[in-house]
Amino acid sequence: MTSSDALLAAFSPEQQRSIRIEGLLMPEARRRRDLFLSTADPRFVHYTSADAALEIIRQKRLWLRNTTAMADYAEVQHGYRMLHEYFNSGQNRPTFLSPFDAVQPGVALDALNRFDQYWNNPSQGFQTRTYIASISEHDPSEDRHGRLSMWRAFGANALARVAMVFRVPRYSEALGFLNCMFSPVAYLSRERAYEIIAEIIANISREQGFLRTLTRAEFSNWVFWTLALAVTCVKHEGFREEREWRILYLPGLLPAGTASHLEEEVRSIGSLPQVIYKLPIDAGVAPQLAHIDFTTMFDRLIVGPSAHPWVMYEAFTRALATAGVQNATERVVTSDIPLRTL
Repeated sequence: MTSSDALLAAFSPEQQRSIRIEGLLMPEARRRRDLFLSTADPRFVHYTSADAALEIIRQKRLWLRNTTAMADYAEVQHGYRMLHEYFNSGQNRPTFLSPFDAVQPGVALDALNRFDQYWNNPSQGFQTRTYIASISEHDPSEDRHGRLSMWRAFGANALARVAMVFRVPRYSEALGFLNCMFSPVAYLSRERAYEIIAEIIANISREQGFLRTLTRAEFSNWVFWTLALAVTCVKHEGFREEREWRILYLPGLLPAGTASHLEEEVRSIGSLPQVIYKLPIDAGVAPQLAHIDFTTMFDRLIVGPSAHPWVMYEAFTRALATAGVQNATERVVTSDIPLRTL
């Protein structure tokens, strides 16, 4: 039995079915999940400012920000450009649609049309109303100092920065309850993106019998979210060392009347007033969040290169202890990477 088989055996039949569909329609994401989650101790890390980290600890809320306010000005656009180019070149569109039509006529075209509708709608669509929280895969070798490239990404004026390391459950119903998605980011060239699309086409052609067990609405939704994640979780290959995963919230796509468990708030971040959504990582909010409770997931906090590491160490050990984290003084470390902070 492979490590992937062992992971799969731990899931319910319904979860296994979803994993199988993801492997067919989102094969790159499925490979990333299997590879990382099959490691001995998979952990994620959230690099952020010290101010934001204190609020996360005190409120047990993770901030999701609009992609248009993120540091990478090409967020969402890079993936869309590759999709747009693919579907508008030669015979690519009919080649893509054909195996889907053999399963359910028109199902992929319906999803494409729905995707285009949301992309072109500024009040709902991906360009303006995609909110994300970014975390990164964490290696044991980074336990003491963090990752130099991530500290550098904050810029020379960011005097107080930290890395919060978490053990996230391999599978949880929490994000479904919160109407969010959690996906690895793919760092793709155009050539590699086209290879993955060809792989999807081959998968659909091979697994038509299984895919006919999906209802039309279910199949269409899977195709739609394949396209949606292709634009929200694909970045330029030059960012590969970030090893980013994203929690995504798209409020414009929620059906009317759907309850939102995220808290909307207007904040000024770096002198830019903006709407943020706060995702609860607190079992006290709802029992469905037990697996992602802050104190359950928290592993350690690394204080980034700073002129005042002891001051920050003391503040964070106090804040973590107040939040209910056990042995807080042993779970905060200070990075002594000699990185200029002025």
